[in-house]
Amino acid sequence: MMRPPRLVVLVLAAVACGLSPLGAEERMLPVPLGVIYPGDVIRESMLGERAFGFGGGADGSVAETKGALIGKVARRTLLPDRPVPTIAVDAPKVVTINASVKIVFNEGGMVIIAYGSALQAGSVGDLIRVRNQDSGLVVTGRVQADGSIRVSEG
Repeated sequence: MMRPPRLVVLVLAAVACGLSPLGAEERMLPVPLGVIYPGDVIRESMLGERAFGFGGGADGSVAETKGALIGKVARRTLLPDRPVPTIAVDAPKVVTINASVKIVFNEGGMVIIAYGSALQAGSVGDLIRVRNQDSGLVVTGRVQADGSIRVSEG
């Protein structure tokens, strides 16, 4: 009967004790303290930190700081003590579908303001389509922080 080499035994013992073998890097990543459901706005009180070995999240697939999550909206259920994938959160929607919005065209000192109905939901900076209430024409514009839609020529 052959005995396992001493190094193999030591590495297996280290893994069994929860130590990271071969000096693997541990990183502190934000994790939910409880279940966060889709549509919930993430607050600082909902997050904690936990150490993960083997450089988890180094490829940018998970959020690396609490600041990257606070104020965002969960797109899917986030489980406690698990890293949060970056695709599982989104910026909050400033404009919702069918919301009445102000359409602003500003070119060379001339400002035209109209009102319309949003055909798409959007966060700040998103390009969405809006139907002008007066003419019925559909225009495309960028969502502003105040909820208005800025359209430009071309």
